[in-house]
Amino acid sequence: MYDFAILWDWIAFVVRWLHVITAMAWIGASFFFIALDLGLRKAPHAPEGVFGEEWQVHGGGFYHIQKYLVAPENMPEHLIWHKWQSYITWVSGAALLMIVYWAGAELFLIDPAKADLSVFMAIVISAGSLTIGWIAYDFLCKSKLGESPTLLMVLLFVILVVMAWGYNGVFTGRAALLHLGAFTATIMTANVFFIIMPNQRIVVADLKAGRTPDAKYGKIAKLRSTHNNYLTLPVIFLMLSNHYPLAFGTQYSWIIASLIFLTGVTIRHYFNTLHSTGKGPHWTWAVTVVLMIIIAWLSTANTWDQDYDVSEAQPLSAHQEMLVASAGYEEVENIVLGRCSMCHGREPSWDGIRWAPKGVFLETRYDIARAAREIYLQAGVSHAMPPANITELPEEDRAKIVKWYRNAGTVDVVQASN
Repeated sequence: MYDFAILWDWIAFVVRWLHVITAMAWIGASFFFIALDLGLRKAPHAPEGVFGEEWQVHGGGFYHIQKYLVAPENMPEHLIWHKWQSYITWVSGAALLMIVYWAGAELFLIDPAKADLSVFMAIVISAGSLTIGWIAYDFLCKSKLGESPTLLMVLLFVILVVMAWGYNGVFTGRAALLHLGAFTATIMTANVFFIIMPNQRIVVADLKAGRTPDAKYGKIAKLRSTHNNYLTLPVIFLMLSNHYPLAFGTQYSWIIASLIFLTGVTIRHYFNTLHSTGKGPHWTWAVTVVLMIIIAWLSTANTWDQDYDVSEAQPLSAHQEMLVASAGYEEVENIVLGRCSMCHGREPSWDGIRWAPKGVFLETRYDIARAAREIYLQAGVSHAMPPANITELPEEDRAKIVKWYRNAGTVDVVQASN
């Protein structure tokens, strides 16, 4: 069954690829339409109902775009809907969350130093928490607060800060920021699925029936679309953060994430104003720089207490016991401690390495058993680790890693079932 580990990694790669492709399409469309909307200008001889128009040039051609604030008099024969980019981005992201963080919960999701969770309980918290934000946010939008956009944005920010703190107290640092990104992305996609698209369908149905559409539906959809616009950049940061221990490997990572949401506001405010007036407020860049300096300082101001003793004393799960008992483990442990732990340590000894790459530690039996599949794939099957083979890991040692992991037999099946 050792081939399952390789197949599983390729599945993760393909799903991640799909996720990135659809995310680019969704974000690109969102940014384009926000810029288009803010750049509209009144036209003296525009048809009745046209709010504004804009001329653009691209790819050797000219485009004449007109926006109806409510709807045109008649239903267009060819109408393009922008929805699938959002839906597939969320679905592929959810699949990737399951593949990486649920199937690999013991390595990537659970941090015994923070919360002693079973794999099942960690997955329940992961899945259940993603719905909380949408329910609270949607309730606020539909209340009288929906008539106060600024106050509503402040309350949304408070919800995000609370969730950042909560996730950071339960999951690993990288999982906490990733879940905060998924939490926010769920709000954004739910806005499209439950609010923006249904409202547009109502307008289309009114047109087909010969009725005059109510302008309130466009207004509601516009509010949610604007929120999505301001949330986009922080979500991108959070999705990339798992590659940078400086972002997640500190007890202040929840504050870092909170400040990132503020930078999303300042950056988008600059571009939104630029598209609307032709000149962006330069003070937003000064604020963004200050926020990033604070974030950089927080990333090194303090780190989690070194938890070597916690890891050393951590009981092994059934399949971790299987790995440790597998023939060849003692040799592999010596290889890992001699070739990998100088970087993947709680206090790395390799010159220039201050934090374990991706927050993965390889110092104890628990650490090694927990990261067994990654060791097998990156240092056994492939030559990804050590980078450029900087610790001169010989081929015979790589072969020992592969043989040990395969000797564990059904471990991949157990990991997949977890």
